[in-house]
Amino acid sequence: MKYLLFLLLSTLIMNTNAQTSIYDYSFIDIEGKERSLSEFKGKKMLLINTASECGFTGQYEGLQKLHELYGKDVILIGFPCDQFGGQEPGSDKDIKSFCVKNYGVDFLMASKIKVKGDGQHSIYTWLTTKELNGQDNCSIAWNFEKFVIDENGNWVAHFKSPVKPMNEKITELLSK
Repeated sequence: MKYLLFLLLSTLIMNTNAQTSIYDYSFIDIEGKERSLSEFKGKKMLLINTASECGFTGQYEGLQKLHELYGKDVILIGFPCDQFGGQEPGSDKDIKSFCVKNYGVDFLMASKIKVKGDGQHSIYTWLTTKELNGQDNCSIAWNFEKFVIDENGNWVAHFKSPVKPMNEKITELLSK
């Protein structure tokens, strides 16, 4: 009995410290449909927390340009978030309308989520936790932070808000 208890505890401890795959996670898209990141195996991903009333909102233009340049090989997913200065107050319908009307956005957008703190979406827990992503611990400080995931689901890089989507470091990672 003690041996079985030891095996069970050992397995639990090993599993809590194990890196997980980004493909284990899903989200609800802006249309209300559940989407699994496993749909995008074999493609690079650029994941961005977004907001419609932010000083960085103009980055939607560069994100759309990246989508047009690399759309076959790179999946962009915008994750609207209202945690920073209340800069994403609208409904999903309002957000989609704003993005399409003002920036012609036709890359994938998620339903509004939390990217930090209580209620943090599991994708952002993975993105910001080294024990899960295998690469780095980081925190989300503001809107329009960008994460690059390679075609094998590996965490590659994190870029803070001031780094524009068409920055050479980002385009180099996406075009490789």
